[in-house]
Amino acid sequence: MLVLGIDPGSRRTGWGVVRLEGTRLHHAGAGTIAVPAKWPLAKRLHRIHQGLQQVISEHRPEAVAVEEIFFAKYAGAALKLGHARGVALLAAAEAGLEVHEYPPAIVKRTVVGRGAADKTQVARLVTALLGLNAPPEEDAADALAVAITHIQASRSKGIGR
Repeated sequence: MLVLGIDPGSRRTGWGVVRLEGTRLHHAGAGTIAVPAKWPLAKRLHRIHQGLQQVISEHRPEAVAVEEIFFAKYAGAALKLGHARGVALLAAAEAGLEVHEYPPAIVKRTVVGRGAADKTQVARLVTALLGLNAPPEEDAADALAVAITHIQASRSKGIGR
């Protein structure tokens, strides 16, 4: 099973690809699509879309897992995050991929063991679970955690074996 995890953002969208072979998780790639904050929103979304299309084309995942929107203090930020999520969902749909969505608390609970974990804890556990030499960038670590969450959820349901 090969899963692309996406941590959407209007300025930084993290992506991470995780492969399940037998019972072992393997890191297959990760990165961040960063766009200048000064760019108009439409241009940023277009660049994120292009970047995700490239990742999908290069890695050919079997499924996509996207982090759901968490409660945002500022409505404008939540709307922009929603736009970035929409672009991620569109890129997956265009490639004919199944999309699964997970709330941040579930992702943290799956990877760290508690839903209130911070980003440093998530990165540290992702590094350990995937046997990485160094922690990935924050957004990429979150995306890898989303992919791991989908793999764990699929295994518990008996999917993708």
